[in-house]
Amino acid sequence: MVFSSILFLFFFLPALLLCYSCLPRRFRAWRNGVLLAFSLFFYACGGLYYLPILLCSIAVNYLCGLLAAPGRPHAVRRAGLWAAIVLGLGMLGWFKYAGFLSANLSRLGVRLDLPPIVLPIGISFFTFQGLSYVIDVYRGDAPCQRNPFYVALYVALFPQLVAGPIVRYSTVAREITGREESLSQFSQGTVRFLFGLGKKMLLANAMGEVADAVFAQSPAAMAAGTAWAGAAAYTLQIYFDFSAYSDMAIGLGRMFGFHFLENFNYPYVSQSVTEFWRRWHISLSSWFRDYVYIPLGGSRRSPARNILNLAAVWLLTGLWGWMGWLVVGWVFLMVLDYLTGTAAACKEGSWSSAHAREGIWHKAGMIVVVLVAAGADLLIEIVLLNLPVLALPIQYPGLVCPVVLVWYAVTELGSITENAVHMGAPVPPWLVRLLAISKGMVDQAGEALGGGEEGHDE
Repeated sequence: MVFSSILFLFFFLPALLLCYSCLPRRFRAWRNGVLLAFSLFFYACGGLYYLPILLCSIAVNYLCGLLAAPGRPHAVRRAGLWAAIVLGLGMLGWFKYAGFLSANLSRLGVRLDLPPIVLPIGISFFTFQGLSYVIDVYRGDAPCQRNPFYVALYVALFPQLVAGPIVRYSTVAREITGREESLSQFSQGTVRFLFGLGKKMLLANAMGEVADAVFAQSPAAMAAGTAWAGAAAYTLQIYFDFSAYSDMAIGLGRMFGFHFLENFNYPYVSQSVTEFWRRWHISLSSWFRDYVYIPLGGSRRSPARNILNLAAVWLLTGLWGWMGWLVVGWVFLMVLDYLTGTAAACKEGSWSSAHAREGIWHKAGMIVVVLVAAGADLLIEIVLLNLPVLALPIQYPGLVCPVVLVWYAVTELGSITENAVHMGAPVPPWLVRLLAISKGMVDQAGEALGGGEEGHDE
């Protein structure tokens, strides 16, 4: 069952509102019981066989929360914390990666006879929410909940159960037992829900139809403009679809007195990958920041350790969202983005600071950083600035794509290197001379091609 379905809009939600509103506000426990019962029914509609998994996760986190609560011996508290982490992530890893591990071992000659494994709906979200509860209790950021039904309501609350956002227990701990409901909040929640519903039905679905129509074509017969149109439509579909569900979840929570934090903040206006991840799926990125990155030391350690911390975060982020070897490429690209961001800081004139001089440059080497920066600039120009690289082989049949890419890469590499030299970066002299010669050859080739085109037009 999804929020935009007929079953939800005309049967589930009206029935819930009727049963919920019939109970007076002073019967808070009964109202919470109605919310919990409907939330479990909501999840069971997506797969009844996986309801015991959700209930098992709730029971584990409730018991581990009791063990991790302040006032108990330190060894018991740590045992409760690590039990929740191992059991929660172990269950998540089994459903997400057991099949992948078995397939790769079979290629090496090791066969594992595993039953068919289907990923339960929303397991990543309710696993991370359960861990958030235990960790917050262990740190003392939230009180330990002695009522198991309230822990179950926090984990299984239907607005954010299957598609997020990931709600911290410290955010809604007080609202579970003492939230205030009003007609004004219900109205605000209704408007936010309808806004998300419209975004899903009018924008996300429309962009999805365009993307599906494009990707259904044969790649060999697809024009470059059509491929870019399909990629752009798919990009918009992902954002509108995901943010629409977050809008509807926030609106539904507000209708029942809960205040969930925002999950998207116009991510496509970002000017860097780092800024993008501060605006996209905020609840997930902040979860990894507070529960993984900062406990590992964050940016307070050496540059090499900082890269290791970032790689760990991106590895876990990739494992959370994908299955397969794509995760390895994901981590590699994110580490390159960190290096490129440092290169951009040098290019903007921050090389004079002591921190930059002692940073990643002396660890990775200026040559690697310059190459990465040039490649990143090239990709940005091709994708964002609509650089006509794909059209050049058509205009000049004798010019193939690799030559074109080298052309732009050398041009960008020379520009970045010149800026680095002016700011005092330790660029090897031989690299400067080589790039100067290469850049001169590229400029001469460009003039020759330009003259040839003018002669052709005449």
